[in-house]
Amino acid sequence: MHDIRAIRDTPEAFDAALAKRGLAPLSSTILALDEARRERILAAETAQADQNRASKDVGAAKASGDEEKFNELRSLVAEKKAEIARLNDEAKAKDQALTDLLMGLPNLPADDVPEGADEADNIELHRRGTPPDFDFKPLEHYQLAAVQDGMDFETAAKLSGSRFVLLSGAIARLHRALGQFMIDIQTTENGLTETQTPVLVNEAMMYGTGQLPKFGEDSYKTTDGQWLIPTAEVTLTNIVNGLTIEESYLPRRHVALTQCFRSEAGSAGRDTSGMLRQHQFEKCEMVSVTHPDASDDEQQRMLKCAEGILDRLGLAYRTMLLCAGDMGFGAIRTYDIEVWLPGQNTYREISSVSTCGAFQARRMNARFKPSEGGKPQFVHTLNGSGLAVGRTLIAVLENGQQVDGSVHLPHALHPYLGGKTRIDASGALS
Repeated sequence: MHDIRAIRDTPEAFDAALAKRGLAPLSSTILALDEARRERILAAETAQADQNRASKDVGAAKASGDEEKFNELRSLVAEKKAEIARLNDEAKAKDQALTDLLMGLPNLPADDVPEGADEADNIELHRRGTPPDFDFKPLEHYQLAAVQDGMDFETAAKLSGSRFVLLSGAIARLHRALGQFMIDIQTTENGLTETQTPVLVNEAMMYGTGQLPKFGEDSYKTTDGQWLIPTAEVTLTNIVNGLTIEESYLPRRHVALTQCFRSEAGSAGRDTSGMLRQHQFEKCEMVSVTHPDASDDEQQRMLKCAEGILDRLGLAYRTMLLCAGDMGFGAIRTYDIEVWLPGQNTYREISSVSTCGAFQARRMNARFKPSEGGKPQFVHTLNGSGLAVGRTLIAVLENGQQVDGSVHLPHALHPYLGGKTRIDASGALS
């Protein structure tokens, strides 16, 4: 959420940042609500002071036997009490309207985020690795002979509907190996704390990280009012929800390998073949909670954690700095990592690494106490995939495919597969 004091101090800068997001100026509307709220609070305080004075005078009038004055003052106390109640109700309504407006606005882009409307305006920072050079036309993952028996969309559709998949045999084991490999690297080498989280959360947690109120249709809500997490960012970030922690607690670095659930409400007709865009998928999610002065460096560290997985798997990728129009709701800066998929002959997103500044912390009321004293400050929060397991599975299959339909597997995964190095064309590990 946004700092109302910052909007009061620099409304032009706030509107300019919204414009970078493609939004119309809103500072005047916000400040008008803020002023109306503050006017009613002040008026209620003035009325309360009047009531307090009148209440004291009531006793004096009663003691003096001035019945007319007593009745007049008693009526004034009743009037002020009603006025205070009305003003407090109006202030509460204005405050709620202001909160609702601010909660629905995206974070403001950092100064170094390029302007732009969509992915066409993103900036490529670097490429790593070399896409394989095939002497045959590469297939998409679901077309490979090695995959046919292990990736079943028809049965999954019978069980659950479209955009689900049933993995079995070597493909299921490879998927599990990838998740285990990712969590091992992030914990043993990159120093993140492995965390097992629920996949159901209450509504306040979804508000805390910004999925609500604006993006409820993108997630699944249960009949008892809980939500299936679209990413473990929700659970990991909200660990500090409502807390004021010691500065020495920072940074906190968590990683979780969880199932994620997304309705894909706005993606009708996109990536309908294969398992690129699913309602249920597994992701290795990283979250950091940091001191404000450290968050930019922390984003670079997280980016390297994500890129390192692809380096070890020998997969070619490129890293993009997203323009303001292509960033997620809560981010002030986002790097996307896109892996090379030979079957599509293009790079596709496999990780987003974002810093949210104090945006989520304000929504969660998550603060830290400076070690040198002073008022508590909001923490900064960051999140990133390290990586999306299903999309990494796709990349491993497509980049390792052979002309006979078999798949050569990355060396880094061999220990997780009992020393097996390939999936043969019949779908068996060998």
